[in-house]
Amino acid sequence: MELLVHGVGGTTPQAMLGDPRTVRVTGDAVAGIHRRAGDVDAEDRPGDHRREPVPEAYVWSNLTSGDGSRALWLVLLPFMVINLAHWMRPTSEGRATTVRAYGLLVRLLALTLTVLLTAAACEVALDLTAWQCAGTPACSSGKAWLGFMSADRGGWWSPPGRRLALAAAVPAAVTGLLWLLSRRTWSAYETQPPARPATDEDDDKARSRPALCLPGFWYGRRIVARLRAAHTAAALLTVAAFLVQAAAHHDRAPGGSPALGTLGRILGAVLIAAALFVVHTVCRRGRSEGAPDHTADRRIVAALPFTALGLLLLSAVYAAWDRPGWRSHGMLPGDRAFGLLALGQGALILLLALAARRLHRAAPVERTPLGGLAGPAVATLACALGGVMTAGVAHRVADWLDGPATPGMGDGPIGGPPVLLTWQASVIPPLLSVLLLLLLVLAARTLYLGKGLRRTVPDGYPDERHDQARTRAIAGTIARAGLTDASPWVLGTVAALTLLLGAGAVAGAWGTHDAPGRAAAGTPAAVEDVAETAQALGSWCVGLGFVLLIAWGRRAYRDPAARRTVGILWDVGTFWPRAAHPFAPPCYAERAVPDLTWRMRTWTERTGGRLVISGHSQGSVLAAAAVWQLPAATRSRVALLTYGSPLERLYGRWFPAYFGPVKLAALHHDVHCWCNLWRLTDPIGGPVRLPGDGTAAVDHGPLKDPLAYGRTAEHPLPAGILGHSQYQSDPEFARTRAALLARLAAWIPVPPQGSTGRSSA
Repeated sequence: MELLVHGVGGTTPQAMLGDPRTVRVTGDAVAGIHRRAGDVDAEDRPGDHRREPVPEAYVWSNLTSGDGSRALWLVLLPFMVINLAHWMRPTSEGRATTVRAYGLLVRLLALTLTVLLTAAACEVALDLTAWQCAGTPACSSGKAWLGFMSADRGGWWSPPGRRLALAAAVPAAVTGLLWLLSRRTWSAYETQPPARPATDEDDDKARSRPALCLPGFWYGRRIVARLRAAHTAAALLTVAAFLVQAAAHHDRAPGGSPALGTLGRILGAVLIAAALFVVHTVCRRGRSEGAPDHTADRRIVAALPFTALGLLLLSAVYAAWDRPGWRSHGMLPGDRAFGLLALGQGALILLLALAARRLHRAAPVERTPLGGLAGPAVATLACALGGVMTAGVAHRVADWLDGPATPGMGDGPIGGPPVLLTWQASVIPPLLSVLLLLLLVLAARTLYLGKGLRRTVPDGYPDERHDQARTRAIAGTIARAGLTDASPWVLGTVAALTLLLGAGAVAGAWGTHDAPGRAAAGTPAAVEDVAETAQALGSWCVGLGFVLLIAWGRRAYRDPAARRTVGILWDVGTFWPRAAHPFAPPCYAERAVPDLTWRMRTWTERTGGRLVISGHSQGSVLAAAAVWQLPAATRSRVALLTYGSPLERLYGRWFPAYFGPVKLAALHHDVHCWCNLWRLTDPIGGPVRLPGDGTAAVDHGPLKDPLAYGRTAEHPLPAGILGHSQYQSDPEFARTRAALLARLAAWIPVPPQGSTGRSSA
């Protein structure tokens, strides 16, 4: 049998099997195994399939781009990126303590992102809307939906504390929605049982074998539940802190109530204690992979969200208490929280870089990007995405509320967002300028490489008449495919610049905190003019970016083709389990890998036949992960065929602890029959670079692309440059598959014809 696994973007079973009549033999509408209608009972007719295997198609695209709700996952992009940073750590030879420290630092960074985006919701709902706009008649007068809260109406909801308590329902509802989505996806993905039970050897394997072999690797039931409870509690405590800080600031001021001030201090102390317990919960334990962790957390951890919700309700009651003479003016007290969050994230990123560098120096791996600092660089981008989304939401809402004025410039009826968010907006134009410069450098480099390749392309077609335009097209495709290998230095440059500009924004915001209306106040006139221009442009840039993100999500909700494009992003980004952030999009591999493993194991045990699992692109990564999970008896009957595979080019380089050269060599040792097809024109796939000779070599290629330079008897029409697609149309594909099955036959005995369960597939 040949088990086909498609790649990014998805496809249909009809296209995979080359037949309009297909039947789903197992699975559901989300992910299932399909066969041609005529092959449903192929095991009962072994004589009909002696020349070629029975094809089956595993279709998993709906795991990432199914219904329209998947489009909402775009908002969770920072959470997905920080989760990737967890898996990008270098190898861990003899550095168990540093490995634990690396995972701990990433989980803490993920927690700060939850707090940051919750603070952004509080900034919009509590500060800009309830505190500033509703408290300023010039802003609220033209907004009927704010009339019942307007300070000049004198209604029951007009006092500042009651306005804040009511507005707190918005970030609390957002937190509840994230909790609900995380729990629903947790029930559908992380609770899938592993394909085999744990054995006594698994503890030894945890130290000597690839982690993807372990039975608990694709079973994140307990860790995701624990992190979900902690992050939900942290978000609710953030909302409560905004309420308590605003009310306590008034109570501590002259003319405030001493009794309420004492109550505010008690509530603040309780919130701090609860926050420390949340941090302890996040730090206490990471993933358990040696064996499936079926045990549940203690009730005190499970009760964290409900405890935080109770504290939020108490804080709302405290803030809504009647305080005669309390008026809202300026910004909501506590706007320095964004600066403290930025400083904390910067410190954690630097510590993460030290841990990553220590791991890489202890066991350097060839071709590892950025000297082992890929994880910290990606973590920096995750924090930058969170900051841009925060600033974008705040500036768009402020711009909408204050009409024609520019947010943060002091020319509108409200003060606008905190100073740090204005400074963060001001660094966007220089960052975009550097990105544009990098793109121009890459374009020039590609043109230069393409020009050099024009001399070598005709050598692959010695018997055909050459054409300059055709040569230029082939050479340009090969040069553009090589851009993938230039991504490390682009990422490193952007991450370093982001960290530097972020530090400058924090310093600038701290120095001009006393002049929130003009974030560059106090600087020389020329510098102030440039800074204010950058702030105005940045405000529009982050706002436009946020609007485009929402528009893309709305289009993806309505258009299946656009939804498939969003799905491609998640195919690459959500392969890994949610080890750092529970609100990240779910890991589809925690459903797909058990599906494939169960199918291969049950089919080979039932029929005694040979099986080749054939994976294209991201499907090859799923296929390799599934083969790693097979017991040795099943693996001896399975061959692995990968094509257009990013196993080494992307996963081996960026995730060396899990797909590095040593891990891929172990997979080659465990799978006796493995072949990998690749092309020079492929921007994603490439060789796996494992040593071997003759028939034992894993890499077969580079395949000729296009198959013919000009018109030939076999190709009377011009052959297209296929790049990453249509590997199965290459004649080498069928020959390689037949060779794999023949090599399998040499490893395992074939049951005699007529025996029970006989299958020659």
